[in-house]
Amino acid sequence: MQALDRKLLRDFARLWKQALAIAMVLACGVAVLLTGLGMYTALSETRETYYERNRFADVFVTVNRAPDRLAAELAAIDGVWAVETRTTGNSVLDVPDNPRSVTGRILSLPIDGPPRLNVPVVTTGRLPDPTSTAEVMVNANFAVANELAHGDVFSANLNGQKRQLTITGTAQSPEFIYTIGPGALMPDNATFGIIWMPQPAVAAAFDMTGAFNDMSLKLTAGASREAVIADVDRLLDPYGSLGAYGRDLHPSDSFIDAEIAQLRNMASILPPIFFGISAFLVSMVMGRIIMLERSQIGLLKAVGYSNLEVCLHYLMLAGLIAVVGVGIGWGVGSWLARLMAHQYALYFDFPFLIFRTSPWVYAVSGIAALLTTTLGAAQAAIKAMRLAPAIAMLPPAPPRFKRSLVDRAMTAMRLSQPTVMIMRSLFRWPVRSALTMLGLALAVSMIVAPSFFSYALDKIVDSAFYDSNRQDAMLVFSHDMPPSVLSTAAALPAVLQAEGQQFHPVILRSGFHEKRTTIQASPPGADLSRLIDSSGVAHDVPPGGVVLTERLAMHLDVGIGDPVEAEFLEGRRESHMLTVTGTIAQYFGLGAYMDLDHVNSLLRQSSRISLVNVSLDDAEVMNLHERLKDIPNLVGIVMMTDTRRSFSDTIEQSIGVMNLVYIIIALVITIGVTYNGARIQLSERARELASLRILGFTRAEVSYILIGETLLLSLLAQPLGWWIGAQIATAMANSFSSDLYSMPVVLHPAIFARASFFVLLASFASVMLVRRRLDKQNLVSVMKVRE
Repeated sequence: MQALDRKLLRDFARLWKQALAIAMVLACGVAVLLTGLGMYTALSETRETYYERNRFADVFVTVNRAPDRLAAELAAIDGVWAVETRTTGNSVLDVPDNPRSVTGRILSLPIDGPPRLNVPVVTTGRLPDPTSTAEVMVNANFAVANELAHGDVFSANLNGQKRQLTITGTAQSPEFIYTIGPGALMPDNATFGIIWMPQPAVAAAFDMTGAFNDMSLKLTAGASREAVIADVDRLLDPYGSLGAYGRDLHPSDSFIDAEIAQLRNMASILPPIFFGISAFLVSMVMGRIIMLERSQIGLLKAVGYSNLEVCLHYLMLAGLIAVVGVGIGWGVGSWLARLMAHQYALYFDFPFLIFRTSPWVYAVSGIAALLTTTLGAAQAAIKAMRLAPAIAMLPPAPPRFKRSLVDRAMTAMRLSQPTVMIMRSLFRWPVRSALTMLGLALAVSMIVAPSFFSYALDKIVDSAFYDSNRQDAMLVFSHDMPPSVLSTAAALPAVLQAEGQQFHPVILRSGFHEKRTTIQASPPGADLSRLIDSSGVAHDVPPGGVVLTERLAMHLDVGIGDPVEAEFLEGRRESHMLTVTGTIAQYFGLGAYMDLDHVNSLLRQSSRISLVNVSLDDAEVMNLHERLKDIPNLVGIVMMTDTRRSFSDTIEQSIGVMNLVYIIIALVITIGVTYNGARIQLSERARELASLRILGFTRAEVSYILIGETLLLSLLAQPLGWWIGAQIATAMANSFSSDLYSMPVVLHPAIFARASFFVLLASFASVMLVRRRLDKQNLVSVMKVRE
């Protein structure tokens, strides 16, 4: 080991506290990058492998009733590799020990073996006997939530007939990774399950013998999905097709895809902030080290070390900091990525998890950290390289001071001498002061940015569950019902109020823009499901027009007064030109709303109801559930009260953990900036502060000079941090928004207050650590140190 190498290690050991503070900030960036990319890679590879192994379909379509003979024609379409037809339907279940009514999605299984597409993974037990009419297989999470095992029996209301069904096994399916029931906003495994039954039993129950109402297609490599969809629609249109659609519009895949996109965005937004702060800290520390070691640099060059060797020496010192930061970041990031990936796998109902963080992810994070510290130290290292030995051996020329307008202003304000010294330090080194403020502002922004989630989700809950959708439950029917169903619903136990709604799947077009969505039609004066404007006032949809959500209007590039074409996918399958009469802010889905009477007139049909919204008497809810299990044509009930509770509980838990993580990150940044800044300030002004003590300044006054500058910069950094945090929050909200949901940016004053409190507290604690060194200084020794 050469002498320069030993000096490198001694310098690193001497500066270990400052180096560790910088390394921790750098480790945060590495860990966030590794966690985001690790989770993104794990979920992406797990999803793709699951889809490939179990042959998840590429195209899906629902029809009213199509003959089985069409399967051969569909399979002959150019680009189609496999076709799977089946019979599906919804049913109300009566599950033992569960007093609530449960909704089941019934799927038929081929009689000649497992399905060719969307193959379920049998986790326990076995597939039902193809010849049985009473054996079923259920999805695993539903069985766990209801404590069901193979051999247990429950009943189902199949098209008006109550049947006893025996569970033969449990399974998971690539089609239901995110299992969400009709009309629900979140998964609820206790009240919604997937039921697989043999094809003959399902066909007989739903009067589909010799026919199918659901189909999936797997395409060959390189096939045109759009061309296949066009051919499928041409064949199935006469049979009441709702229009074929690709995997990207499948509900389960859409939710997973949105979550994967969020992870990718997280890995691209946050790490650059940490790397930027680390570069600033390295630059600040290395610059001061080289100023203090001028004479040593001169000696090194005088005894024969080249300029390049001296430059590399200081770059390697920065590299050691990067190595420590990368090591910590890799360890923490790998642990967090694995932990969170397992949580995602459970939440999204994967039967297995492929967690294999690719070497390139570690390489990218490590190279980014090394480049960060290298760039941060480059200016100081180049300065050391350019120092001539003779000049380096001399003390640096003292800075030239002159009386400025700022000095005159401070004199006029009669500020104390310690305060004047603080202000002069800020104004005479403006770049260093500005960078310190920026570092502290970024620490503030790290708390502000994610904190908006809590308030945004409160706003979503208030808007979606209390302002717009005020019903306690939704009764979903197998097909449209006459208006008389409202009086029947009103007579049910616990029902206080009943209102009907009508739903129509449509494709909305404007120019070359189009979007597949659902038109919701409500009667005037609806009270349980309302349209709420930005001011919180409820409005009816004007007859003759359509109201769009703001995001849907943006997708279609239309505004109020613009025409939009609506292709109805049911009934006569007609297209009508509608006028946009308004837009509303809505956080779930891309909705379109019309007046119920106008829809009936437009489609030339009698009045009908798709579902009934009801408000309930809590004391009678159990009696209602008991009654619902025996109502024909009822295929599901969505308890909005349970959805509200589940949504709030899930969000509170995840938001609490996330806010804690970001507060810790902000504290690490603050400590890194303030501790290093105070240490550098102390080393620069040690002789000056000792002189003040000798001249009679009290210890408190001298400490005030050291502490005051850092805390003043911390205070000045707060507004900038608030603004940066608001911009990051907006970027995060935009990156998290999708067709499924959007995130409003709600920045409550409490967010800024909390961020400032933690950052100022950490700043004060860090500078007090440095102040202890000031108290321990030997004044005589400090005064003997050569400047």
